[in-house]
Amino acid sequence: MDGDLIIASVEQVHHLATATTPGHPLITVVGASWQPPTEVKIPLMNRRIISQLYSISLKRGNECGLKYGREIYDFQEGSLLFIAPGQSFIPITQPSDLDNDHDGWTLMFHPDLMRGTSLARSMRSYSFFGYDSSEALHLSESERQTVTGLVRQIEGETGSIDEFSDELLVCHLKLLLSYCQRFYSRQFTSRSKVSKAVVVRLENFLSEYFESGRPSDEGLPTVLGCAKSLGYSPDYLSDLLRKETGMNTREHIHLFLIERAKDRLLGSDQTVSEIAFSLGFEQPQHFSKLFRSKTGISPGAYRS
Repeated sequence: MDGDLIIASVEQVHHLATATTPGHPLITVVGASWQPPTEVKIPLMNRRIISQLYSISLKRGNECGLKYGREIYDFQEGSLLFIAPGQSFIPITQPSDLDNDHDGWTLMFHPDLMRGTSLARSMRSYSFFGYDSSEALHLSESERQTVTGLVRQIEGETGSIDEFSDELLVCHLKLLLSYCQRFYSRQFTSRSKVSKAVVVRLENFLSEYFESGRPSDEGLPTVLGCAKSLGYSPDYLSDLLRKETGMNTREHIHLFLIERAKDRLLGSDQTVSEIAFSLGFEQPQHFSKLFRSKTGISPGAYRS
C-alpha cells in the first residue's frame, strides 16, 4: 500500500479522478452515472485517503466498496454514506474498474463554501456525518430520486459562477441535508423494534456497569463506552435513542445515575460523598450539582 493520500481541495479531486476542471473551486459532483466515464490517474485501491472535504456518496454499484474505519463496506443499492473532513477511508475497488452502468454520484464540498453562513453554524445538527459506514442511510426509490435531483441542481449551479452562485449553492446544499435528516428520521421510525431493543440493551449495559463496581475504578460511564458496547457510533446511538425516547445517550446515563443514587440515598447509610464516589464521580460536588439539576433538590434534602 502506498502512503496516505490527503485530499485538500476540489481541484485536487478533479486532478485525481476526472479529465475535467471543476466548475466551482469549493464544490463538485464526480462519478455520476450521467457523466462520461473517466480514468483515474493515480491508483487509489487499498490506499488510505484522508479528505479535508465533506462528502456524500450514493451507491455506485454492487461491485463498489471501501474500507471505512475498521469495516469493509459494500454500497447497498440506494444507500448514502456521509464523510466529514478529517475522516479516512480505503477504496477496495479501483473506480476506473467500474463500468458506467451504475446509479450513483459523489458530492464533495469544502468547508469554506459555508463560511459565515447559517449552514456553517448548523452543520453540527447533521450528526449523520459522524455515523459509521454500517449506519448508512438506506433510501427508497422516491427518496433516491429526490436527493439525486437536488444533486443535479447543485451540479448545474456550479456551471456558471456569478454574484448569486455561492448563496444559491448553500441554499441547495441545506435543502439536500434537510431531506437527509428527514429520511434518517423515517429510517429510525421504520426500525422502531430495533430502537426499542437498543434501549433495553443500554439499560442492561448500565446495570452491569454499576453492579460490577467498575465506576470506582473507571469513573462514570461515557457516551463513547456505551456506544462501543452496543456496536454503534456515538452520534448514531444518541440520535436513535432521541427518536425513540426523546433523550440522547448522555441523558439516559444521567437518568440512570439519578435513579441509582436515589436507591442508595434511601436504602443505605452511606454518606453523600461515599455515594458519589461509588457512582464514579471524582468530586462529590459534581454529583450534588447533577442531582439538584435533575430533581430540583440536593441529595441530602432528598434523603431527609
